[in-house]
Amino acid sequence: MFDTSLRRALAALAFDRAWITPDRLTIAGLVLGLGSAATAAAQLWWVSLALWLVSRVFDGLDGSLARLRRERADAADGETGHSEAGGFLDIVADFTVYGFTVFGVGVGATAGFDAPWWPFVLVLVGYYLNGGAFLAFSSIAERTNRQIDDGRSLSFLGRIAAGTETIIVHSLWLIFPFVAWQIAVVWAVFVGISAVQRMFAGYRALR
Repeated sequence: MFDTSLRRALAALAFDRAWITPDRLTIAGLVLGLGSAATAAAQLWWVSLALWLVSRVFDGLDGSLARLRRERADAADGETGHSEAGGFLDIVADFTVYGFTVFGVGVGATAGFDAPWWPFVLVLVGYYLNGGAFLAFSSIAERTNRQIDDGRSLSFLGRIAAGTETIIVHSLWLIFPFVAWQIAVVWAVFVGISAVQRMFAGYRALR
C-alpha cells in the first residue's frame, strides 16, 4: 500500500514497541478486515471504508516491522535464521480478508441497490486464479532455487492488478456502493488479465 521507505519509517516510529509484534498487526488487520466485510453487508458503507483502510495500513506495516526487527537481530548476533510463520499468517489473512470483503460488498450491494451477484463472483474467481498461480509459482520456485527475492516470504509475481490497485477498488466500492457491481465488472477484467499474465510469467520463469 505504501512506498517501502515510508512503510519502514512508519513501522519504526509508530509500531516498534515491545508489546507490538508483526503477527499481532496481521491479526489486527484480519479482524478489522472482517469487520469491514460485515459492515458492508449491513450497508454501513462509511464504517466499512474506515475499517478497510485501517486494516490495510496494518497489513502494509506488519512485514516492514518484521524485516526491521530481523535486520536488527541479524546485526546483533550475526545470524540470519528466522521463522517464516509470519509470512504464512500474512498471506492467509490477506486471502481471507479479500474474499470476505468481496462477499460483504456483494451482499450489501444486492440488498441495497438490487445489484446482480455475478460480477462479484467473477472477481472472486479472478482472485482464486491469481492466488493459485502465484502460490504454485512460489512453491516450485523455492524447490528449484528460482525465487524472486523482493524481501517477501513468497516469490510474488506482480502484475497490473496488485495490492495497491485492490485497495483502491475495494475503497471505491464502499464510497460508491450504488455502482459497486459496475466497478466489479471492470475490476474482474483487470484481475482476469493479471491472472493470465501471472500464468505466462510463472511458466516462462520456471522453464
